[in-house]
Amino acid sequence: MPRVARNIYEEGYRHVIVRRIGKQILFEDDNDFGFFLRLLERYSQETNVDICAYCLMENHVHLLLHDRSTDTAVFMKKVGVSYSAYYNRKYERTGHLFQDRYKCENITDDRGYLTVLRYILRNPEKAGFGKTEKYQWSSFGLYGDMKSFLDQSMTLSLFENKASFRDYMVRDNADSCMESEGRMDDGWARKVIIDKLGISSGTVLQGYDKAKRNMALKELKEIGLSIRQIERLTGINRGVIQRA
Repeated sequence: MPRVARNIYEEGYRHVIVRRIGKQILFEDDNDFGFFLRLLERYSQETNVDICAYCLMENHVHLLLHDRSTDTAVFMKKVGVSYSAYYNRKYERTGHLFQDRYKCENITDDRGYLTVLRYILRNPEKAGFGKTEKYQWSSFGLYGDMKSFLDQSMTLSLFENKASFRDYMVRDNADSCMESEGRMDDGWARKVIIDKLGISSGTVLQGYDKAKRNMALKELKEIGLSIRQIERLTGINRGVIQRA
């Protein structure tokens, strides 16, 4: 069982959510995920912001931060500007990438820290992306890894060992932080394809002429389907989807 005790508001622990405009995709491939993680590491070293936990979803990011000063805004701006420049250059686009200002809530005690930590790490499973412990782009598997760039001092102080950490994190719960992210799984994506395009299956797009197909693919991306989902549900090559 996790331990619960002191008030930590003054230490500046915060839950931050940042998402792309229109809930569109932020990370098209593994290189994008990896680049964003390198930015987190770089700018946590350049500012007074430590990263306690993270989860990178396809169209948004959750961070559990420890701001040792008042650098959260500076940290988030550095990450946002650098990733936007990278993404726009890679995918030949212009304009803003992120939706408004990031969302942020202060964490006032250990119980709040635990709630946010579990909410962040459970986000992939609740969104239909598979088991919490198997999701590649969260910090779940880094518990106790002192070579990582994470500040795990608080997390380690709240659990007796790795087993108690895992048991708490994978436990079903009704945790809620700031907002409900909604389900973005293949069931949702399949329904969007059928309802928005008026077709019986995504594979129907394979029979469209190039212009009509690309228009449909572009619409699906703008709605918020990931490249991977469109590829799985239509059978169309990933490169074709990216260029549409």
